[in-house]
Amino acid sequence: MDFLPEKIDEYVIAHSQAEPELLQELTRETWQKVLAPRMLSGHFQGRVLSMVSKLIRPKNVLEIGTYTGYSALCLAEGLDSEGELHTIDINEELHTFQRKYFDKSGYGDQIIQHTGNALAIIPTLPQSFDLVFIDADKRNYPNYLELLLPTLPSGAVILSDNVLWSGKVVEKVADDDVDTVALLRYNKLLNEHPKLETVLLPIRDGLTISRVK
Repeated sequence: MDFLPEKIDEYVIAHSQAEPELLQELTRETWQKVLAPRMLSGHFQGRVLSMVSKLIRPKNVLEIGTYTGYSALCLAEGLDSEGELHTIDINEELHTFQRKYFDKSGYGDQIIQHTGNALAIIPTLPQSFDLVFIDADKRNYPNYLELLLPTLPSGAVILSDNVLWSGKVVEKVADDDVDTVALLRYNKLLNEHPKLETVLLPIRDGLTISRVK
């Protein structure tokens, strides 16, 4: 579902920072070799992620949902020179693909891959995080928030992708649509939680920025 007219979308991209060549290469190979390439963050959203990260200059970043590594590389652009980015994905078949691009980027030594169930992995990570990007299975978004929020310091930022879910959040929800139900609950939690300040941006499929008070 497109939330902006095509010409406006093209104008927005044309007047935003150019997409780095490495990410263009990653995009091409993803479309050639990997299932569901529409899961990529893409040029415009990638530049938004990069900008937010550069503004924060995070010491520690957590990404839940790596896919082929596009968004991780965008977030790494703002990473502190001694910082780390931990990224979790359940699909072990993409591990080598991700690592190839991480190592080509110059951030390879700072990006740590984890493969498996994020709900099991997150409690094993030793540090807190000042920037979190959630872009994984939608039905677990509320669970990720419940697990992470008590550990995040004041000023930490949570970015949440796909929160408009192709417009399904404003339509009648089917009884068996567990993902949309979970996203409706999650969006309500972000907006009403006393520890969070939240703004939902209609970027691509919806991107929420939440700040821990």
